[in-house]
Amino acid sequence: MTEKSGSDGGDLPASLEAAWGLRDRPAKGPKPGLSLERIVAAAVGVAAADGLGAVSMGRVAQELGASTMSLYRYVSAKDELYVLMQEAALGPPDPLTALETGAGWRAAVTEWASAQRDRYRANLWALRIPIGGPPATPNSIAWWEQGLQALGGTGLAEGDKTSVILLISNFVRSEALMVSDLAAAVAARGITPDELMASYERTLKRLVDPERHPGITRQLETGVMSEPDEADYEFTFGMERLLDGVEALVRRTAEGSRAPGGDAKSA
Repeated sequence: MTEKSGSDGGDLPASLEAAWGLRDRPAKGPKPGLSLERIVAAAVGVAAADGLGAVSMGRVAQELGASTMSLYRYVSAKDELYVLMQEAALGPPDPLTALETGAGWRAAVTEWASAQRDRYRANLWALRIPIGGPPATPNSIAWWEQGLQALGGTGLAEGDKTSVILLISNFVRSEALMVSDLAAAVAARGITPDELMASYERTLKRLVDPERHPGITRQLETGVMSEPDEADYEFTFGMERLLDGVEALVRRTAEGSRAPGGDAKSA
């Protein structure tokens, strides 16, 4: 089994220490030709082909032509493997153009969120990995750091910056997961997204009672459900509304810091 390190006050499994470059190889003798990188790559391949549910230590070992027990010299549990798979699939963030050009914090945060969304869309299985704790891998820390840099010109308190990062990240994951689920539903039924929505609208018209559901009735009467959205409309709409709220917080913080005796964090 992999060991945990606590000599410096930390509590990282050996596999995560290896991801940080703090450990070159397992403490016990490895099977020749096997490595943490190969194990993670094989697991990512299984998830990309058959979904996260297909990933098991036995399946990964089979892909590598190794014994299941030999994998435990590198990674102690499947949950730990999940973390390393996400780390490998999402990768480090690219530099933010908005920061380099001075386009402002809204543009920087939007670019940051859009980049996360693109990575998730390219690795939809990663959205199925449960969040088991705060970021602790090199790439997850790098994304967090970049988000904080995007908010660097806001004047927000450090705690509020972290809250904004969590708010935006949760929105990105939720939106990407919804798109993934809808795409899976469309594929399972063998129809197009427009056909799915048309079928849904017909169903609502049969079920909705104008007296009990006046709001939905108005939606159906106006035909808004039949209007095709532009690509990425919901993501753009959601991001703009979230950033409107953050901008209001930025203004309140600035006003509080200018007021005599003002407390920027509580303003």
